[in-house]
Parts: sequence; C-alpha cells; structure tokens
Amino acid sequence: MVIDVHAHVCAAPELYQWKSVQLSARGAHGYAPKRFSDEYVRDHPDTKRNLRIMDSVGTDMQLLSPRPFQLMHAEKPLKIMESWAVANHDYIAQQVKAFPNRFRGVCAPPQASGEPVSLGFAELERCVKELGFIGLLIDTDPGEGDSLTPTLADEYWYPLWEKMVELDIPGLIHSSGCKHGRESYSQHFISEESLAVLSLINSRVLDDFPKVKIIVAHGGGSVPYQIGRWQADYVMKQGGTVEEFNRRLRLLYYDTCLHAKKSLEMLISLVGSSNVLFGTENPGSGSATNPATGRSYDDIKPLIDSIDFLSDLDRRNIFEHNARRLFSRANIPVAHQTASSSGM
Repeated sequence: MVIDVHAHVCAAPELYQWKSVQLSARGAHGYAPKRFSDEYVRDHPDTKRNLRIMDSVGTDMQLLSPRPFQLMHAEKPLKIMESWAVANHDYIAQQVKAFPNRFRGVCAPPQASGEPVSLGFAELERCVKELGFIGLLIDTDPGEGDSLTPTLADEYWYPLWEKMVELDIPGLIHSSGCKHGRESYSQHFISEESLAVLSLINSRVLDDFPKVKIIVAHGGGSVPYQIGRWQADYVMKQGGTVEEFNRRLRLLYYDTCLHAKKSLEMLISLVGSSNVLFGTENPGSGSATNPATGRSYDDIKPLIDSIDFLSDLDRRNIFEHNARRLFSRANIPVAHQTASSSGM
C-alpha cells in the first residue's frame, strides 16, 4: 500500500471565492464558515480529478490538509482566518466521508503572530475528536515573514507539544505564505524547515517531549545538503559529537517531497528508511512536467523505486509502515489495493 502523508485539499473554486468575499468584507457580513452539501463535495470535478491523479501514480491513500499558502495566518481580524480554517476542515472531512478508503484528514489549526500557540486548540480538538482527523500542520512562522514568532526551541511552543502527545497525533512542519522579506512562499518553506530542524536538535524539546512526533516537509529543507556545516556547528557550539548530532537528527521524521533522485538518496542515506515517509504534495508545486522523465516532478514513487540500495523493507517503510506507525489514529485497512475513482 502507498500512503501519501503530504497532500493538500483539492477544493471547489467556490470555497476560494467565498474566501475572497470574506477578505473584502472584513467581517461586515459575519464570519459563518462556508458550507457545502456532502453530495456537492463528493461529486465535484476537483475531487474526482484528485482521485484520478492518485490512481495514475499508484497512490492508495492521501492525508489531506488545507493548502498552506492559503491559510491567511497573518490576516486580521483573527475571525476571518479562524472561520476559513473551519471551512477548510469541514470540506476535507466531507471528502474523507465520501472516500474513506482514499483519504484521511490533517488539520491546520488557527495560528497568529503575537498570539499564544493555544489559539487554535479548540479547532484542533474539534478536528481530532469530532471530525476524526489524524494529524496537524505546524506553521513555524504565522506572521508570514515578520520575524516575531520564536523558533521551535522556545517554550512558547511547549503547549503544542503537550497537546500533540495528549492527542497522539504527529505534526507536519509546513510554513504558509511570506508577505515580508525577499522570499517567495516556496523559498520560505525551505528556510523555515531548515530552521525548525536545527532549532529542535539544538534544544531540549526532543528530550522534554520524547513522545512527540514531528515530520519535516520537503525533505528537511537544506539540512541533508548542508549536513557537514550543521555537524561542524553542533560540535563547535554545542560541544557535542557528530554521532550525537546524527542521533538527534533521527529523532525527527522527513517526507520525500524533493522531486530529485539524488536528493532522496542523500536524505534516506542520512536518516534511514525508518525516518522517511512518502509525501508528494501532488497535485501541487511540482506538477510541471520533468523533461528528463516525461512525468510530473511530483510523481515521486518511480524515483524511490529506482534507488538501488533500498531493500524491499526500506521501501515498505517509506511507502506505508512509517505512516501507519506515526499516524496511529488513522485506522487504515491493512489489505488494500489501489482503488478506482469510485473509492470502492
């Protein structure tokens, strides 16, 4: 079975049109989240398109979350962002209900610069306890480049780690937009992921919360490629050893959303197959056609299949076993073959 842990909702354009009206009105018409009928979500062409793409690349199940660059964490008033989160989560829950063999839900709780991380806990609990969601996205920079939110090493984040352990859910590090500074949002992802990994490794977080489950999107940002520099920095500034740095690196998990075989080989060689989860963001920013293969960049499974040093167990870890282990609330059937777009 192939489980894609990094996928985002393919929603009806009407959902995003409602968001545009909300932004224009700034609450003048209230904040009631947009609702759709179950039949509308089930039969919408964008839902069907997502299923066809999954079938075409051999993905059995996707873990769906809201699209990060759409999260609006830096928008004011907060009620706009909070109602948008509810609308996204309800839509994802309807897709999961319609196709329970193909989808599971991952939420993106409300976050805001200058607000406590507990701001989104009520929505997080609703998603997990009422909607059956199995994980969350963690935006390390809800101010979208304003540099006001502390790094993950700071105790500001401790209530979130406690809540994740309490609910037994993993978090996927995935920043949102970038309104400030010189980066596009795609560039900002890599900066924030690199900072997240190094902040966690160089802090007490992973010691204070040994049961917390954290996945870093896009292969860990710059960390695999710049590993020598980060090892040297750890030895010089932390007084540790390379072996200790590498051990702490493997207390985190990483997805495969890298689009290049050599990058995947470097990541898996560094942290091992037990710490890598199949994730593609497909369809997403990698949907352009790779001229070298004739497939989209985010068709990542053939890249992993072509890595000759991987054993059958390594591939099963990456494609399925690690996802089942970390997303313990998922209740994914063990015996499953790629289903048709009917979800049956």
